[in-house]
Amino acid sequence: MSKILIVEANFPPEPVVAAKIAIDLVYTLSNNHHITVLCPKPTRPYGFGFCSSNIPDGKFDRIEMKSHTCPQSSFIGRFWENYSFGIVTAKYIHEHHHEIDAVYADTWPLFGQYFIVHAAMKYNLPIAIHIQDIYPESLANKLCVLSVIVNFILLPLDRYILKKATSIIAISESMKVYLSNTRGISPDKISVILNWQDESCFLKLKGNNEQADKFTFMYLGNIGPVAGVDLIIDAFIRANIPNSRLVIAGSGSMKAGLMKKATLNKEFDIQFWSIPEGKVPETQRKANVMLLPIKKGAASSSIPSKLPAYMFSARPIICCADSDSYTAHCIREAKCGYVVEPENINELSKALIDMAQQKIKALNEIGERGRQYALNVFSKDVNLNKLIAVVNNLLSK
Repeated sequence: MSKILIVEANFPPEPVVAAKIAIDLVYTLSNNHHITVLCPKPTRPYGFGFCSSNIPDGKFDRIEMKSHTCPQSSFIGRFWENYSFGIVTAKYIHEHHHEIDAVYADTWPLFGQYFIVHAAMKYNLPIAIHIQDIYPESLANKLCVLSVIVNFILLPLDRYILKKATSIIAISESMKVYLSNTRGISPDKISVILNWQDESCFLKLKGNNEQADKFTFMYLGNIGPVAGVDLIIDAFIRANIPNSRLVIAGSGSMKAGLMKKATLNKEFDIQFWSIPEGKVPETQRKANVMLLPIKKGAASSSIPSKLPAYMFSARPIICCADSDSYTAHCIREAKCGYVVEPENINELSKALIDMAQQKIKALNEIGERGRQYALNVFSKDVNLNKLIAVVNNLLSK
């Protein structure tokens, strides 16, 4: 029986999509291989209450590494979290390399990836790196004036990581093309596997709409600085749609501040909901329209995991994203909603008004197109099998 080391920055009991993808992979691989999972202490999303009873068990070993964690949005804290997890994981590989046949790593870039790849190389262990976001470009977009310096210093590090990795997994075709062109890597080395949702938990609620008397716009996901939830609130207030409400469901570092902002506008129905574990489908069916705001530049380097979840719920989507992003491409191709310019409150408020004026039958048709698209593109069955094949292929190398 082959021994595979799985390195995961996010793992249950964290409720985030990356953790759910990880446990799907681990459960399937453990049927035929001995699996050891290395993960940090659960912290995502910020403010979520974790329960030890939700820690998964099965035919695999889970080792919680004693590394620094920083769920808050802090540049220094996140850097140390990344660095620390990479160091302790690399140390584990050094000490247990004789017990490892292959490594799969889905962890934070760039330093965490570097230490893991470097350790695997030392002992000729084949390693697959799963890329969820393009760094350093994603970081450079946030730092603006320092972007040139950041790219100059960190881009060679990312080239080194990806060139030394045995296999690379990208989450979109556009990401594959970009990485191949900018890192000088053969496209044959990069597999495209989309982040999935387990469609079964959404499909069992098909046709069971539970919508309120008020027309409901909903955002469900991490309430962090990149999400742009503050723009949703501003647009909702500007739209001033009679008999409507805005629901912001989830947790994150920006939640407390946005709740204070909502209290200053009490004439508008803005509600903040917590999401019980496993209750995303039930929560989303209370909405008429789902909102997906992404700040400028952020959609070009990754795909928000909430996109397939929104689609599987068969709800129309209003998305704020760069027009050339894969997220915008999916919504346009599926014909399941509107794509508006990011950070444009005026355009977003107009889209809110337009959706609220649609008849329920028209909204249902728009949402159903999204569901059918997601079943073909974002389903668990399609993408999990592709990921299993990539990891199994490492053993032959």
